[in-house]
Amino acid sequence: MANDNLKQAKKAKNDEFYTQWADIEKEIMAYIEYNPDVFRNKTILLPCDDPEWSNFTKFFAQNFEAFGLKKLISTSYAFESKNVNMPYQPSLFEEQSPHFNPNINKTRGKIFTLDHDTNQNGVIDIEDLEWQYLEGDGDFRSEEVEKLRDEADIIITNPPFSLFREFLAWIMEANKLFTILGNKNAINNRETFPLIIKNKIWSGKTEWAGGMWFETMNEDDVDKVINGINLKNTPSIWFTNIDHGRRHKPISLMTMADNIKHSKHKEIREKGYQKYYNYDAIEVPFTDAIPCDYDGVMGVPISFLEKYCPEQFEIIGSSQRGCHDNFPDTKKYDTYWEVRQDGTKTGSSGNKTNENTNLERNDGKNNYFINENGHIIQSTYSRIFIKKR
Repeated sequence: MANDNLKQAKKAKNDEFYTQWADIEKEIMAYIEYNPDVFRNKTILLPCDDPEWSNFTKFFAQNFEAFGLKKLISTSYAFESKNVNMPYQPSLFEEQSPHFNPNINKTRGKIFTLDHDTNQNGVIDIEDLEWQYLEGDGDFRSEEVEKLRDEADIIITNPPFSLFREFLAWIMEANKLFTILGNKNAINNRETFPLIIKNKIWSGKTEWAGGMWFETMNEDDVDKVINGINLKNTPSIWFTNIDHGRRHKPISLMTMADNIKHSKHKEIREKGYQKYYNYDAIEVPFTDAIPCDYDGVMGVPISFLEKYCPEQFEIIGSSQRGCHDNFPDTKKYDTYWEVRQDGTKTGSSGNKTNENTNLERNDGKNNYFINENGHIIQSTYSRIFIKKR
C-alpha cells in the first residue's frame, strides 16, 4: 500500500532532514482554527518536497477531505541535481512502482498528485496518491514547476535555506498564499524585510524560542535522540501570508515607569531606556519591556515579530543595511576603530558599525568603537524600529 511504501522509503534514506509531523500540524491547524475554510476547494503545491519521504505530503494527503482540498500536488528534486555527498539508493517506494525507470530515476524529478478516489474505497487519502516523472529535474525555477505554481492557490514547503530569497521572490511574483520554513535571520534580508513592513508576509503561529527540531538520517549531525529518532536543531521559523489568531492578539505591556520599577530585566531597572546615538529612537532590548505609553520610535529585537500585532504597532524599518530608508541613521563612524575589551584593536574601522543601532556605552563584555577623542559607542544586536499605533 502507498502509506507502507512511504514509510519504508523513509527508512531507506540516509542523509536528509525532515520537518516533523507535529510541527506541521501545529502550524497548519492554527490557520484552520482562525478560518476553518482556509484550504477548502484549494489546490496546494508542495514543491522541493521529496514526496516519498516528506511529512508535508503525508499530512495533507491524510487530511485531504477534512480540509476540503480540491487538489494536492507535490514535486521532488532529482538526485543528481542535489548537492549531497551520499551514494544513490532508490527507495522501496520507487522500486515497487510500475512507473519506476532506473535509467532516468536519478536525473528526473517526480510529481505526486491527489485529487480523487483512485482505489474507490470511498475516501480520498494517501492511498490515492499517483505519481509520474517530470520532464526535468524538478527545480522550482523550471518552466514545468512554474506552471504548477501558477495552477496552485497555496504553496507550502521547507525550501532550501540557501535559496530562500529566490524562492520567496518566486512565490511573491505569482501572488500566492504560502507558508514556508526559513532561518529566522532571513527576516533581515533586504528582499524580505520590506514585505514585512508592508504586512505582505509575517511570522507563523509557532513560537520562536528554542528553534525547531528536524529529523535527520545523518548520524554525524545529531543534536539529540528521542524515542530512537535522530534530531537536529536549527533557528527556523515559519514565514506566511495566511492569517492566524495569534497575529491579532495585542501584547500585554506596562508603562515605562512601571517597567523601570518592576521589570524582571535588571538592565531596564538599573539603566532605564537609553536613546541611540545615531537614531532618533530608544533601545528596548526585550519585547516584554516595550512601554505601552511611549509614542516615539523604539528599537526592539527581531524576535518581536513572533508576537507582532499590526493593530497595535507599526513597523517602520530595521537596523539591517538597506532596510531603513524611511527611518535613516543620523551619524557615521568612519573615524572610529573597533577595540576588544582587553584594549587591543581588531583592525576593523568604524565603518563596520555604520547603520547599526549604537549606544554611548561600554558594557564590559563586547567589542566597542572609539575615536581619537576617546568617545566610545557600542553596537546592539539587530533591531526593528516600531511605533505604537
